[in-house]
Amino acid sequence: MPRTPNTQAAPAVPAAAVVPTVRRPYAAAFRALIALAATTGLVIECVHGNVLVVLSFFTIWSNILVALVAGWSAVRAWTRRPPLPARWTGGVLLCITVVGLVFHLVLDNEASRFNQAAEIGALTGAKAVANQLLHTVTPIGVALDFLLLTRPGALRWRHAAQWLAAPGLYLTFALTRGALLSPGTPTRYTYPFLDVTAHGYAAVLTTTAVLGAAFYALGLAIVGLDRIRPAPRPPENRISPQRARGLK
Repeated sequence: MPRTPNTQAAPAVPAAAVVPTVRRPYAAAFRALIALAATTGLVIECVHGNVLVVLSFFTIWSNILVALVAGWSAVRAWTRRPPLPARWTGGVLLCITVVGLVFHLVLDNEASRFNQAAEIGALTGAKAVANQLLHTVTPIGVALDFLLLTRPGALRWRHAAQWLAAPGLYLTFALTRGALLSPGTPTRYTYPFLDVTAHGYAAVLTTTAVLGAAFYALGLAIVGLDRIRPAPRPPENRISPQRARGLK
């Protein structure tokens, strides 16, 4: 009798087996520099300040995330492993972008009602270096990594709402911390717009609602930009294709 052909479907082949990943040394080096900048700023702040107070700022929370995600992304780029999920890297981008925008547009802006320009301008030495690393260098570095070294189209609109969990968690922490500390405690409220003693809960919650809406709009803008930006150029294949010619 004739043999019946085997119609069982072959198991799926992983994409990595068909299209092998490549080492990305430039991406690895750039992300390592971002992680180094964040880590340097964090260490300076902890050495020159009260660690418990330092760890109470959203700037510090965001830069810890930057150091971890950028460092791990650098390792994966160097070891030919796939990139981290875009939802993670996009969330870190939103958090550190918020840090940079709030610092430069609200805290270090003399036109803002919450400005701390005098205190910021008085920083010198290592503290001034840490201030620039954490509020300027890392936001710019993470934004450039997103624009130049990641592939577009991986973010989803729902991610913008999911990313608000981090600022929401920090708001809960900051208000709870302030309520538990005794009046007159230095840096009882980590940011002037969260100072319930000075503004009251109604004003603070109104301000944070406006900021939350702005953060959500920023998240949507990041997702929208991810959908329209061009893809980075892939590494060139060093093996030249064979020329079209007849067989000898």
